[in-house]
Amino acid sequence: MFYHLKTKFGNTEAVIDDTCGVSKFYEIADTLATGLQVSFLNQIDDSETLDWDFHYKNHLLTLHYNVFNGVSVFPQHIKNVQQENNAVMEIAHFLERRAF
Repeated sequence: MFYHLKTKFGNTEAVIDDTCGVSKFYEIADTLATGLQVSFLNQIDDSETLDWDFHYKNHLLTLHYNVFNGVSVFPQHIKNVQQENNAVMEIAHFLERRAF
């Protein structure tokens, strides 16, 4: 079960799993790629953090992993906050149905 946080700009960050390892991040990325046909555009891989950007319904979102905070999804922009938040929640519900 996921939960969501609000950023200082009012955007939603959906926390998919806050106690997982990096292998779960890769499973989630694969599920998004195959299940929703998203393509990851910009992949930043650091020692403790992974940020992979992707488009979903014309919104630029980030699949995020941190060794301390787990896996989450959040929007890149703060233009259309409500629409971006809805896109993030759609992704979270999609992953929840697949037992993430």
